[in-house]
Amino acid sequence: MVPDLAQVSLAAVREQAMQRLRNGLRAGQQSMADWRGGPLAVSAVPGAGKSTGMAVAAALAIARYQLHTRRYLVVVTFTRSAAANIKAKIRQCLREDLRLPQTGFVVHTLHGLALNIATRHPELSGLNLETVTLVSPNQSHRLIRDCVERWISHNPQRYSTLLEGLQFDGEETERLRRQAVLRTEVLPSLANTVIHEAKSSGLLPENLWELARQTPDDYGILSVAAGLYEQYQALLRSRDLIDYDEMILGALRVLQNESARQLWQNQVFAVFEDEAQDSSPLQSRLLEILAAPPASNSPALNLVRVGDPNQAINSTFTPADPIYFRRFCEACEAQERLATMDRAGRSSQTIVDAANFVLEWVNHTYGGKPDRRGTSPLTASKSSQNPTELPFRPQTIHPVDSGDPQSDANPEPTGRGLEIYTPRDIYHTVQLIGERTIELFEKNPKGRAAVLVRENRQARFVAERLSYLQAQHKIQVYDVSQSDRHSNVPTEILALLQFLDRPHSPDYIKAALEVLVQRQLIPTQDLNALATFPEQFLYPGPLDPPQTPPVHQAARYCRSLLRARLELPHYQLPTFLALTLKYDPSELATADKLAERIAQQTYGNSSMSSTLEVLSEIVNSERFEPVETEDTDARYVRAGQLTIITMHKAKGLDWDYVFMPFLHEDSIPGSPWVPTAAQFLGDFTLAEVARAQIRASLHGQYPLPPAPAAWEQAGQLKNAEEFRLLYVAMTRAKRLLWMAAAQKGPFRWNTFNWNNQDNLQEKKPCPVIPALKSRFPKSVVALSRMPS
Repeated sequence: MVPDLAQVSLAAVREQAMQRLRNGLRAGQQSMADWRGGPLAVSAVPGAGKSTGMAVAAALAIARYQLHTRRYLVVVTFTRSAAANIKAKIRQCLREDLRLPQTGFVVHTLHGLALNIATRHPELSGLNLETVTLVSPNQSHRLIRDCVERWISHNPQRYSTLLEGLQFDGEETERLRRQAVLRTEVLPSLANTVIHEAKSSGLLPENLWELARQTPDDYGILSVAAGLYEQYQALLRSRDLIDYDEMILGALRVLQNESARQLWQNQVFAVFEDEAQDSSPLQSRLLEILAAPPASNSPALNLVRVGDPNQAINSTFTPADPIYFRRFCEACEAQERLATMDRAGRSSQTIVDAANFVLEWVNHTYGGKPDRRGTSPLTASKSSQNPTELPFRPQTIHPVDSGDPQSDANPEPTGRGLEIYTPRDIYHTVQLIGERTIELFEKNPKGRAAVLVRENRQARFVAERLSYLQAQHKIQVYDVSQSDRHSNVPTEILALLQFLDRPHSPDYIKAALEVLVQRQLIPTQDLNALATFPEQFLYPGPLDPPQTPPVHQAARYCRSLLRARLELPHYQLPTFLALTLKYDPSELATADKLAERIAQQTYGNSSMSSTLEVLSEIVNSERFEPVETEDTDARYVRAGQLTIITMHKAKGLDWDYVFMPFLHEDSIPGSPWVPTAAQFLGDFTLAEVARAQIRASLHGQYPLPPAPAAWEQAGQLKNAEEFRLLYVAMTRAKRLLWMAAAQKGPFRWNTFNWNNQDNLQEKKPCPVIPALKSRFPKSVVALSRMPS
């Protein structure tokens, strides 16, 4: 048969387009674009263009293998915003470059993928979202509190051992204090940590019991943990609840069935995973099953995993563990299937040099000289069975080659590129940030800047001290911790519902008015005066003084809400309030999700009191996930804006100018800390010891470390992660990296009253700061001549 000339011509045009796409990538990115099946590990430095390279590689694979809706590529990433971003990039490549239908692929978060599999086979997964409720409990959640109480009632002897601690003289007041600490802090923390860690690793309570027999200690820490885990699972079943880990376990139960597994493996052509350093063992297992060929003839996985072990910053407070991606890289390297993306165009050369120096200095200072696999002999000597890895994978950031397709790659630095300050105190620090911000935006009004902090309390301090920038200099200050309204939807709805339930409560009416002021629905005014006499405010009599226009507007708004309380059934009120607060589409979607959750949990007992009870539990004890209908990251990087954001949340973003204040030794790297109230148990926390012992078992370390050694390992992991967090923060800067360690600061930020400027003490800088000053002396900014 003679081939159709039009088809030949179209194929040739498409091949040329594919070649152009491939040639527009850097060498490391081209390794992904050239993928022809099998496993591939890609280790990428910050700013190397991981998502762009993956999007192009996905589009080329779809075109090359003619994928479609019944045989498709699965792309998995860590967050919903990242999923939306890479989906848009793949669609653009297919539509504009290859002229192909925008099909043949799906993009999921890991939990979204698991939920999709589990809900399509409820009879196999055991999960039916019509009959169960998805919860995301934290340490304060009723579920955790109840499992603690049930464990105590079933284990009085072991609980008594914990009460006695290291020593106890039997004094009743001290007994009551210890009981309160164990019930509200120690045991809830142990339960929350271990349950999440164990379930994400595929460990059942009986597995923890087996580990407990291998690690005898005075408290039986893993035995306590196993008992709490058992009670938690029993409560989940009895209350028809599931958590996020249960979704992945449900998906794996589906894939254990041979026919279901073959069904999925026949549909999934390959799996591309982004941010692979943040995967847990269970998540990795799920992706490997999907990436396996349906017939067992070929053991090779069609699995491409892309990540940066040096940006693993979640492993000390989530089950994410970078060791699995490191091992995947080592296995692929042995097969010559490891690609390195070490060229990045984000930052100026000075910033690149500073980041590379920090990586090398930390590895040298905290790990000795690595062997070929990046293992430290200094730490390896402590345990030949489980050598501790270096804080960083030895990997240098290189600038891009000339002619790189990225516009303004490795831009010219602003000023010195790197500026290192030693202010007098934290107040002086923020003053300097404000002055430098004004200078930068005067020269570049469309510039993008950010202040990266270690914790939200620091963010609020900076935002309050820099609030003048918007009024006096037209520079928008965006505090992510306070301005990200999506997460406040449940809190706002609860405040208004509590007011509707008890409109004469001064506390509730003030909380409702605060919501209306924050949403700019009523003018700012003295809310205490309004809330003091609720009846006079809501329904003024003829003898009451006349209300001012702002007060009248607020009262009219509140009365309209109360009228709706009389006219609407209570289950329709959350949706009504969302419309009243003029929520945007994302917030409305979040409010609808919240209303569905409330209806599900109050089914059969629907009343205002039950609605308030469920909503209060969600607000106080859960991480309620918002619905995102837009690119939320765009809010953080607006032109002409100074964004105040935590280092963790800044990952994946970049700005022209980055300020990093409060770089002190007690926070980076910090040290493991035992709360004073719990020190009667010893110089360690039960939660971190249990986490370290579970990870040691997963890493193949036997015998498992006893409590003191496990606590030491936990400290080493924390130090390494804090330095990686610093590295991630530094590599967010394009043109200017501003770093400061003040001479004085608060003892602890979470108890600091910044209205009292005398409540400061001498602070040691983060160890990296003196090293940077020595290596980059021209970047040190002298402040001696500045007025005090």
